[in-house]
Amino acid sequence: MPRSARKKSKSGIYHIMLRGINQQSVFEAEEDYEKFINILNTYKKEIDYKIYAYCLMGNHIHLLIKEGKEELSNTMKRIGVSYVYWYNWQYGRKGHLFQDRYKSEPVEDDAYFFTVLRYIHQNPIKAGLVSDLGAYQWSSYREYIGKEKIINTDFALNMLDEDRDKVIQRFIAFNMEVNKDQCLEITEKGKSISDKEIKRLVMDKYNIELVTLQNQPQKSQIEVLKYLKELDRSSLRQLSRLTGFTVNKIYRA
Repeated sequence: MPRSARKKSKSGIYHIMLRGINQQSVFEAEEDYEKFINILNTYKKEIDYKIYAYCLMGNHIHLLIKEGKEELSNTMKRIGVSYVYWYNWQYGRKGHLFQDRYKSEPVEDDAYFFTVLRYIHQNPIKAGLVSDLGAYQWSSYREYIGKEKIINTDFALNMLDEDRDKVIQRFIAFNMEVNKDQCLEITEKGKSISDKEIKRLVMDKYNIELVTLQNQPQKSQIEVLKYLKELDRSSLRQLSRLTGFTVNKIYRA
């Protein structure tokens, strides 16, 4: 079937998501995160797009971005190709890293702009990686409350308050609000892999009952957890529930 056309944004602003093929990790070490941010910054200077928010997770990436001097599809191709070239060279691998084409949704009004911005910043908390937004190193949240690096903070902050002494506190309070924000998701609704299927796959491959994984040698634990992370249509929360390991431990395996 032909691919459906992307929805164009009249504002030029989009929420973008890239994810690893079969949900595999796209960042293995700190230098990988740093490299991706450097790539974003390099093309930002060349193409003049604006970044309003980002969050780099283990197996996926969120961006809130305004189209620059070229079509966004070309920009995302440049970013993706540059990073995959680096990643493959770094780890001695070949082939695709990101799954299919990137996902996108238009951001047409102020209210949804802030919904997406908060959704992006809260990704690490909702994944159980941190309990404080400021503790996560690889999102733009710390740029808003600290030193700006690659994002345009004025666009959002000026909409919140003209008083710079007050605006940061308002920004922090907004991002910490409990909410039911729904934006682009990692998995397709209704297509997640079942608990039963995950248990069967582990038994077939390792002859291990998943419920006993915590009693296995550490080497075996890590091997199984890495395998589980690469399963298509699984989620870290689901794997945490099935294994008894924390989301953070599975994420770092």
